[in-house]
Amino acid sequence: MKKVLLVDDDVDFCEASKILLESKAYEVVLAHDGKEGLEKVRAEKPDLVILDVMMPEMNGYDVCVILKADPELNKIPVILLTAVDQMIFKTTYTKHMGLMTEADDYIAKPVESTELVKRVEEFLGKNS
Repeated sequence: MKKVLLVDDDVDFCEASKILLESKAYEVVLAHDGKEGLEKVRAEKPDLVILDVMMPEMNGYDVCVILKADPELNKIPVILLTAVDQMIFKTTYTKHMGLMTEADDYIAKPVESTELVKRVEEFLGKNS
């Protein structure tokens, strides 16, 4: 079973996404901030990381840069999941910053459940 690490400070989104992805036969591990996400990726060695950008402790851009610089972890695909597009005038985060992280994909929030599953399947294949 393929393992997905979902790192997002929105607990409701995490729980709903976990149920959705588990229904498609993926194992889902959750983390709720960037620091915890880094710890879990090192401990769990997931097949895919879905990483929110705007989080406490450490933002997703910084986590992604650290992952992509680590020879033991840099082959794990990272999907940045963010509301930066909607928050562009309210935040210092930019799309350009996301492109500089070497993330493998980028999904704007809010994301439809079918789109989330489609993107996960593109990286991991269909489990169900």
